[in-house]
Amino acid sequence: MTDKLPRQIGGDGGGPDETPMERLLREAMNARATQITAHSLRPSVPPSSRVRRLRPAYVAAVPLFGLAAAVAFGVLAFNGGPVAKQEDPGPAATVPVTASPSPTAEPTTTPSATPSATASATATMTEEPGGAVEPTSSGSPSTTNSATTQANTPATPYTFRGVKFTVPAGWRVAPLREPGTSTLCVLAPGAPQTATATDCSPYGAELSVYSTAEEVDHATWPTVDSGDLDDGWTTQPYCPVWGNPHPIGGSDQLKNTTAPLRTRDIVAGRPVFKTQWQVSCNAKESFTAQLWSLKSDQVFLAAVGLKPEHQSGLVSILNTMDLSGRTAPQLKSNQNAVAVSVDGLASGQQVTNNGTTVSFSVTYKNTGQTGYASVQPLVYTEPYAGTPAGAVQINEGKLERLDGDVWKPLPLSPGGGMDYAMLGKDASFPLAPGQSRTVKYRMSLATTDGAGVMPVTARATLPFDGTSQLTVIGERSVPVRVVK
Repeated sequence: MTDKLPRQIGGDGGGPDETPMERLLREAMNARATQITAHSLRPSVPPSSRVRRLRPAYVAAVPLFGLAAAVAFGVLAFNGGPVAKQEDPGPAATVPVTASPSPTAEPTTTPSATPSATASATATMTEEPGGAVEPTSSGSPSTTNSATTQANTPATPYTFRGVKFTVPAGWRVAPLREPGTSTLCVLAPGAPQTATATDCSPYGAELSVYSTAEEVDHATWPTVDSGDLDDGWTTQPYCPVWGNPHPIGGSDQLKNTTAPLRTRDIVAGRPVFKTQWQVSCNAKESFTAQLWSLKSDQVFLAAVGLKPEHQSGLVSILNTMDLSGRTAPQLKSNQNAVAVSVDGLASGQQVTNNGTTVSFSVTYKNTGQTGYASVQPLVYTEPYAGTPAGAVQINEGKLERLDGDVWKPLPLSPGGGMDYAMLGKDASFPLAPGQSRTVKYRMSLATTDGAGVMPVTARATLPFDGTSQLTVIGERSVPVRVVK
């Protein structure tokens, strides 16, 4: 056992010589230590679930602590020199004992962090009856979108009456005005936090979706004819100026400052008609009214008084629209009895005006329960921004239909009468429930046809001789981009 001395012995260690008292104490401690051997140690107690008491070690340690205290007292009493330098003890002796199996420790479960409700998972917003809006996402709890949504809200998929689109980042959906309403308001960033669906003009965009013939009949604005009106918003008794919307007062007079601007584009693979009005309320206040119409689907998007800085968000709503899961309202009997599809001509496809021939086919399928003895196929192009100017808007070029082995010339545009609708009689065919028929066409455009979005429309009609109303039982319109 290594001796642990309180000070150096002799004068060569830099300290005073050992006193007689210190030597006696050291010898007594050494004598006591030599009496402790491996046989004096108690064998290890087998492990148990209880904590082993340390009382024996405590009893044995008391005399040693007392002896050490006496040594320290003697050092201080008989010699006031400094205490010897501290040395690190060597490794403790290892006593060989018989190993006993230790109990298996119970595993400690550390609770893992629970994802918060504001996780970055993309939520899918769906219309909730009664005006509530409920975002849902896979694996995360639902939260309610409120009017206090902050400007950093991420872009969120949303579905309203079968129309899918993405709410732009920072925009928020206002609660519905009433259950079952056909109009949804999406408020733009910067709109007052207290704004509701009634404040959509000027603080947001209104999406109107009519699902039944009754809703179409009772609609006042917007309708399929709203975009054709020159006065547009000037008939409304309201001045929707951002920051100061107010009813028309004594000094106000709504009027167009420029002629309406009408354009045509493609949304969700369908032709969309846009009309824009510049309107002034008075000498100091004016606003812009915009209306996009998907006429055959009875879907409209309007923004009246919206700040120009939010135009990109407004356009993104249009660009993300998906109408594939929605059926347009049936306004007349058997209106959608025949499904019409077009192959070889895709929405947005570029068609040159240099006379290049484009071939495509139209398939008519009876999806109803009524059989038809005679169905007339009808294909034509509609007027567009590039239609040559003239008393009657007619696209120039050629359109042909394959009747047997012969290509028969057809008018490319309807023109001013209904003669074009009678030319399908030669290619009419019976169509029983579940049956389909395909007709082939080809067309080419002339250099006088300008650039723009031109709808190519295919219809299935009942026999028409010009003496009665044209009855359409199926329709599909494919917008193409005319390029030079």
